[in-house]
Amino acid sequence: MIQRSESKKSLLVASLTAIGASVCCVGPLVLLTLGVGGSWASTLTAFEPVRPIFILITLGLLVWTFRKLYIAPRQCNEGELCAIPRVQRNQRIIFWVVSVLIMLLLTFPYYAEFIIT
Repeated sequence: MIQRSESKKSLLVASLTAIGASVCCVGPLVLLTLGVGGSWASTLTAFEPVRPIFILITLGLLVWTFRKLYIAPRQCNEGELCAIPRVQRNQRIIFWVVSVLIMLLLTFPYYAEFIIT
């Protein structure tokens, strides 16, 4: 059970840091799409200098979660949730779905120009 909550927490933190890394780029686009304009929306670009830090934290957490799900031996007792193969498969599916979404957020500045124009 400990294994499951650690993986869940690391995916959550990785998702939050990915949002933090992309807030300088995705934030203004989302606000403009919703019809919220104004010069204050451009102040979200102030997060650009800390973007590399958020990216490193995000990638580190994804690697750590991958290690927990695939490389580290599972340490669970008989009858716990982590001992059920279906639970492990679902955790891995969730990991890959979240990882793809995180990578889309992290690489947004590179393909944003194609969406905006």
